[in-house]
Amino acid sequence: MAQLDLEQLGPLQNLVGPFEGGVGDDIAPSDDRGTENNKYREIIVFTHILPTANHEQTLYGLRYHQQVFRHGEEFPFHDQVGYWHWDPKAKLVMQSLTIPRGQAVLAGGPAAQDAKSLKLKAQLGSPTFGIASNPFLDKEFKTVEYEIQITFLDGETFSYEQMTKIQIKGHPKIFEHRDKNTLKRLRD
Repeated sequence: MAQLDLEQLGPLQNLVGPFEGGVGDDIAPSDDRGTENNKYREIIVFTHILPTANHEQTLYGLRYHQQVFRHGEEFPFHDQVGYWHWDPKAKLVMQSLTIPRGQAVLAGGPAAQDAKSLKLKAQLGSPTFGIASNPFLDKEFKTVEYEIQITFLDGETFSYEQMTKIQIKGHPKIFEHRDKNTLKRLRD
């Protein structure tokens, strides 16, 4: 079997493995369409995958699974799967994600091989870095923009800040759903 070279992952190489963070902060729409603040812990497992060839384009990447738990709760309130990819020729990082609420996002942004911070965006209607939602979400909680910024604090720790802009039916202002956390690599 081919040997996987972590350096091929460019700025994503420090993400390989399991990570946990317990200081998460979530500002989200509440059931009454107001605002709620959830403190959470999460586990994300990043697995190195074989390179993916699209004719002359080669992507190097990670498959991931993220589960998020409110403090004191046994079951996750958020579950997400997807991929992170590095395109060294284009100097581009991409994240594709899917959540079981019936939504998928492909976000991207420029990055250097040795970047210590990554910023990716997706917008509703974009033919390249876009957002797709099920009919209910599109009508009631239309996601119009997604942005994530990851900062590598060292080889074992990273933090992220994520903002999802949502047009809630009946509300004139865009709601900025925000999440942030710091995660540390889990060791045996």
